[in-house]
Amino acid sequence: MRRFTEDQSIFREAYRRFLEQEIVPNMERWRKAGVIDREAYRKAGEQGFLMIWPDEQYGGMGDTDFRFEQIIIEEIARADVFEFFAPLHSRLVGPYIGKFGNDEQKARFLPRCASGETILAVAMTEPDAGSDLSGMRSTALDMGDHYVLNGAKTYISNGLLADVVVVVAKTDPQNNPHAMALLLVERGMPGFERGRKLEKMGLQAQDTAELFFSNVKVPKTHVLGDPAKGFHYLMQGLAEERLIASVQNLAMAHKAFDITRTFVMERKVFGKPLSAQQNTQFVLADVSADIDMAQVYVDQCVSWLNAGELDAVRAARAKLLSSEILWKMLDLGVQLHGGAGYMLEYPICRLFNDGRVMRILAGTSEVMKLIIGRSLFSDSYEPFLN
Repeated sequence: MRRFTEDQSIFREAYRRFLEQEIVPNMERWRKAGVIDREAYRKAGEQGFLMIWPDEQYGGMGDTDFRFEQIIIEEIARADVFEFFAPLHSRLVGPYIGKFGNDEQKARFLPRCASGETILAVAMTEPDAGSDLSGMRSTALDMGDHYVLNGAKTYISNGLLADVVVVVAKTDPQNNPHAMALLLVERGMPGFERGRKLEKMGLQAQDTAELFFSNVKVPKTHVLGDPAKGFHYLMQGLAEERLIASVQNLAMAHKAFDITRTFVMERKVFGKPLSAQQNTQFVLADVSADIDMAQVYVDQCVSWLNAGELDAVRAARAKLLSSEILWKMLDLGVQLHGGAGYMLEYPICRLFNDGRVMRILAGTSEVMKLIIGRSLFSDSYEPFLN
């Protein structure tokens, strides 16, 4: 039995109602438009569903228990509205301000983020730099009272909607490729331009864009923490980012399983429901066991995060395992749907397209294997049976 507090169960019910009333009825319209309405964030903020973790003075609940975010992710999956991925704003980007911002920065930005008036994005990826941040070309040069930012970013989620973008740029490109700053770049700053909205395989309503920075003057009041330690700040957030992806992976896998289970019970083959065929039962039994076992591990990772014990290797295991199981379930779901699985009018087809990116974002499966593999031969390795 998964354990949530009474307050968290009440929160789940309230968030489920919010999605059913405010998000689900609009999702098809947003998919056609290729972007979520800003009003969706404001409505979420009004009801206290954005930025749970900041102190009340900044508009949050002051509760850092990750299980609240886990509930939000799971309910988004249940409602089949993956493009309204508010945790990107609330739990992926917002904590950079909460952890590394000073009191003035937190007071200025967090309340508007919690209310939904300000929407956040983070800009790391470049055309030639994805998982390897040392290959980044964007620079932020110190000009005394400000930095001059130049560079280009791509595949930026919330790229069109974002009012504040946490931009990663090198501050000493010649001498130290890991010296980076996290800059708060606001909408309207001269030299900050949005490029085209990128057309994607899936997640049609989640806007993804190119961003360009040409001699953008960024005041030093808009630098988070030490301008040479941005790379280390990013590394600190990666374990949680991968846990967020892991929770989403399994929530999507559960959704795909339920969709497929319903379909095979209704579809007839040789005069009997497809669910009566032994092969159907065997393959679904196999993937059901995989999903449930992975859920236990991811729930344990949530407990480790809450206790401050989630490390990079544990998070990499969760990300690798959950994303590969999701892909297995999605492929099986399409296969068991037969020709219907290839039709966009069926939810499993859209889910297949939406879920393919999960083996890429937050670190590819190959990078996760690299992290895990290196740990097996490090001095810190501890055998389970010691």
